[in-house]
Amino acid sequence: MASKSNSTFSVFGSDIAITGDIKASADLHIDGSVEGDISCSSLVQGETSAVKGAIKAETARLAGTVDGSITARELVILKSAKITGDVFYDALTIEQGAQVEGRFAHRDAKAKAPAATQPATKPELAVAG
Repeated sequence: MASKSNSTFSVFGSDIAITGDIKASADLHIDGSVEGDISCSSLVQGETSAVKGAIKAETARLAGTVDGSITARELVILKSAKITGDVFYDALTIEQGAQVEGRFAHRDAKAKAPAATQPATKPELAVAG
């Protein structure tokens, strides 16, 4: 576990397979496989990585396979990513060629669902080539 300053990070190599939930105050870099939910400050997923479970992070950069919902303030989906699940975000960047099966929703819309009386903020969406 890291201090509140997030000055450390943890790396799970491609030879690591984890079954169970991961909750970390540190930044994570995952190249291996995880079967369980991930909650962390910042997540970087390598191309060879596979996650089967929900991801919650302030920032996430995904390049591998994800089978589960994703909730992130800043989300980058790289062209090698294959995602199956709903995506909730504040700012979103998707590289051309990324594969996503699921629904996209801005996190404000999720929180204010049926009775939104305030004007909705426009979600940021950037497509990188």
